[in-house]
Amino acid sequence: MANETFVEKYLNFSRVNPESMKQAAVDTLFMTVVAMIFVIIIGFLLGLLLYSLSRNKSPLAKISYSVLSVVSNVFRSIPYIVLIILLMDFSRKLVGTGIGAKAAIPSLIVSAAPFYARLVEIAFREVDSGVLEAADAMGASKLQKIFKVLIPESKPALLSGITLTTITMIGFTAMAGIIGGGGLGGLAYQEGFSRNNNTVTLVATILILVIVFIIQFVGDQLVKRSDKR
Repeated sequence: MANETFVEKYLNFSRVNPESMKQAAVDTLFMTVVAMIFVIIIGFLLGLLLYSLSRNKSPLAKISYSVLSVVSNVFRSIPYIVLIILLMDFSRKLVGTGIGAKAAIPSLIVSAAPFYARLVEIAFREVDSGVLEAADAMGASKLQKIFKVLIPESKPALLSGITLTTITMIGFTAMAGIIGGGGLGGLAYQEGFSRNNNTVTLVATILILVIVFIIQFVGDQLVKRSDKR
């Protein structure tokens, strides 16, 4: 009897709409990919700026680093579910809608970009100072040091940071679904929890886990291939 109750409650796949589940998965991937493109670009530039300012000993650089660091920490510290509510009006004006996958993208970027920026800064800090000194001795310009020293030497850490941030992003998209962001999180809440359809919640959770495992596997492989040590 207990098994029958479990099957009826969690494994009644007749209550799952394949098209809705497929669309929710597509929305989750759409939010993740689009947001991560901007997060990588903005986070990299912000992390590079933080790293550069931290190495500059001038008073202005120290003040700028402190201000930028505080702003970054503030946005990293705000819970995403709160941030998406705070940015709801901004998102509506920016993308023209307050619900759906597009509406969640601005808050996803604002939340994740400072997080990745810190990972970029840490990755650059871990580059051997001797390599940088050698580049300076050879007369390398700032751009040459960035593209021929910093990025190549920190590539494994940068890729690891992208993997971690992407997985975090998947969790953010699930939370965005609770307040109309769509995706698998939205389906799990609206069709699963709200309508007491545990099978939908279970299937949506499994799909999220599969996406996370794939991202982690691909990320780990890229890190291994880029690590020449």
